[in-house]
Amino acid sequence: MKFVHRLGYYLIGLLVGILFLFFFFKNKRTEFCYMPNCRVLKNIRSKPLTFSKEVKAKFDAKTYVLDDVKHSTENGNVDFSKSNKVYEGGGKIYVIEGQSVKGEDIVVEVVNFDEKVLLLDIKKAEK
Repeated sequence: MKFVHRLGYYLIGLLVGILFLFFFFKNKRTEFCYMPNCRVLKNIRSKPLTFSKEVKAKFDAKTYVLDDVKHSTENGNVDFSKSNKVYEGGGKIYVIEGQSVKGEDIVVEVVNFDEKVLLLDIKKAEK
């Protein structure tokens, strides 16, 4: 069999395999999450969220809403140079740079414990 024919059969099989995997994993809601930023944000989203007094005051004053935090933990970037510091209760502080629902740049500081996440502060990003 000529090389061109073998290459054609290989490419057809590869295409059928890719289509099969695409339709198989489409319904499973799997995501590629192996990069450090994605892993940290996924870990933070998976735990119950508690609020500090400062954040509760900002929520009460309607400066920020919970959707701003959710949007930042889904689409934001973790600043690892400012993060991964030990917090007094045993957790680690993470600084997430993201955007609010309105499109404004914000910085969200959270403490990631083993069983929960404490939202320390929300503020506008410095330019």
